[in-house]
Amino acid sequence: MSDDRILRVALLGFTLPDDVLSRVMTGDATHATQTHTFAWAVVNGLRDAGCTVRLLSAAPVSNYPRNRRIRFRADRFHHDGIDGQQLGFLNVLGIKHLSRFFSAWWHGGRSTRRDPIDVLLVHGVHTPFLWCGWALARRRKIPVVPILTDPPGVGRPGEGRAMRLLRGLDVALVRAALRRCSGVIALTRPLAEDFAPGRPSLIMEGICTPPQVVGTPARGRTREIIYAGGLSRSYGVDRLVEAFRGLSDPDLRLSIFGRGELEPWLRDQAMADPRIAPPDLIDRSRLGQRLAGAAVLVNPRPVDQYFVPYSFPSKIIEYLAIGVPVVTTSLPSIPADYRPYLVQAATDTAEGLRAAIERVLDMPAGEAAALGAAGRDFVVATRNRAVQGQRMRDFLGGLTDRSADPGSTTRQAVTGRDSRSRATAGSSDRG
Repeated sequence: MSDDRILRVALLGFTLPDDVLSRVMTGDATHATQTHTFAWAVVNGLRDAGCTVRLLSAAPVSNYPRNRRIRFRADRFHHDGIDGQQLGFLNVLGIKHLSRFFSAWWHGGRSTRRDPIDVLLVHGVHTPFLWCGWALARRRKIPVVPILTDPPGVGRPGEGRAMRLLRGLDVALVRAALRRCSGVIALTRPLAEDFAPGRPSLIMEGICTPPQVVGTPARGRTREIIYAGGLSRSYGVDRLVEAFRGLSDPDLRLSIFGRGELEPWLRDQAMADPRIAPPDLIDRSRLGQRLAGAAVLVNPRPVDQYFVPYSFPSKIIEYLAIGVPVVTTSLPSIPADYRPYLVQAATDTAEGLRAAIERVLDMPAGEAAALGAAGRDFVVATRNRAVQGQRMRDFLGGLTDRSADPGSTTRQAVTGRDSRSRATAGSSDRG
């Protein structure tokens, strides 16, 4: 594809305007903040690279009764110069998948017939969207490219045997769909290699959208340690609390922002230790201000869970972009070029986290500020929207040049950090 040709992209997924998302997620048991943020970063990165983008989007809600609303109506929206179609569906287990498939097929078919596109992106491993995307792309003779941010089949705590069996079936359907795609954009190499083997791939662990605020530690004696994300044991939140309670300084404070099954337990911990704030969920602008005033930002995710090699925590990029020192466990999915800007725990235990946090707290103020600033400069320069958007455009443009058949079996991998490089045959080390 010539660089001066405008690439027309449709994104099938969950990309809704902020106000619409806030309305549909009211009262939901989970929150789709990370999905929402990443999706809009993809959209804006592609636009920065000269692509046109339109959206086919469903509300990313939990199944009834975790979200009490059953019917979601179809509607059009226009946000920041982008046209979108909100997909209708019925939010009941089983029926939800079928109704989303037919809604995406109906609206996607009309949209792509009226205004042709060059490539169809599918966000995530949502079975009805993967299969509908493949069918639409095959019908229009264009490439279909899923964006893989997590492995399929990750369950929630307390699920019964029937739900686990359904998830097993879902994983099989996802794998079958990915074998038919034209290529994948994946956060980590294992995601691409294990779930879409042999398919062309672009490894892109995230996109940095620089925040308006930068690290400015709060004045006074109190120093704040912050975690923001899912509140679950699988993310290591319980280990972080244990690590913090082993710190003796009375002027430290632990603040935890997010939602999840550990909320009641965290409130109990806050009652037992006045230095621990009760868990809270605040909007992104206020959260950014709190993060910027922290002494340390922590990613405590354990390294021994099966999904860890498949996952790159988006909070690492968000933390670094703030310009505050970041402590993290040594996740295998963290690319090597990040490591000079992170303080990594020797182990993912409470003791390992505590020692890494203490290393930061013991740094002279100037050294801590320099570490935070260097991390910010790194992600802003190498993972910004323009760089990652151009990499996506080059990859997608290469697929449109090579084949219009979604079932093509040509192998290709792109993982380098050169934002101008074309997709080339073979594979290279993850950047």
